[in-house]
Amino acid sequence: MKRITVIVGHYGSGKTEFAINYALHLVRQGLKTALVDLDIANPYFRSRERQELLEEEGIVLYSNVFRRDITSDLPALDPGIRAPLEDKTCHVVLDGGGDDSGARILIQYRKYLTDPEETEILFVLNGNRPETDTAEKNIHYLETIEAEIGLPVTALVNNTHMLRETTKDDLDRGMELAREVSDIAGIPIKYHSIVKELTPISCQEDIFPLTLFMRPEWLDR
Repeated sequence: MKRITVIVGHYGSGKTEFAINYALHLVRQGLKTALVDLDIANPYFRSRERQELLEEEGIVLYSNVFRRDITSDLPALDPGIRAPLEDKTCHVVLDGGGDDSGARILIQYRKYLTDPEETEILFVLNGNRPETDTAEKNIHYLETIEAEIGLPVTALVNNTHMLRETTKDDLDRGMELAREVSDIAGIPIKYHSIVKELTPISCQEDIFPLTLFMRPEWLDR
């Protein structure tokens, strides 16, 4: 387990949902944990929207200077973000923005992310998104993000789903897609992220049970 985990991927891949779940996974193992929300461009589905949940669990949240006050949301990051990155006792989850443009903000923290013994960079893919439904499309986004931040992706997270409408066919298709991307890019799969209601399911890689925190209630109506 690395101390710093960077989450990148295409817009809408489920990066933020995975980032929140992963931070909760860490803190529930008794680890000092911080979640850094670096998405200052996309106005929807950001980690800081679940600030109360995170802080109740003991996770310190860093984001923009206005924290969860979304009506005053400006592209200005909290200068305190460097504190958990420099704290060797703290596990840090960095929730990056989508695509290469969203991941660009990582560049200013690059000096903290270059040690492969301490840092992992996870690329989240969702095969049910039209922009990432083939291996070639995923590799395109993966390579543009790597080129932008000047750091290699170290592992894949398959997050193929249709929210609560996800079927076993979706899971099977996503697993095969992730394996194809893994084979072509030479990057291992760290997790298949699967909504808890659909586990247990067996496969050759690790399963990461996912709770849906970011889906607004009105979408269920």
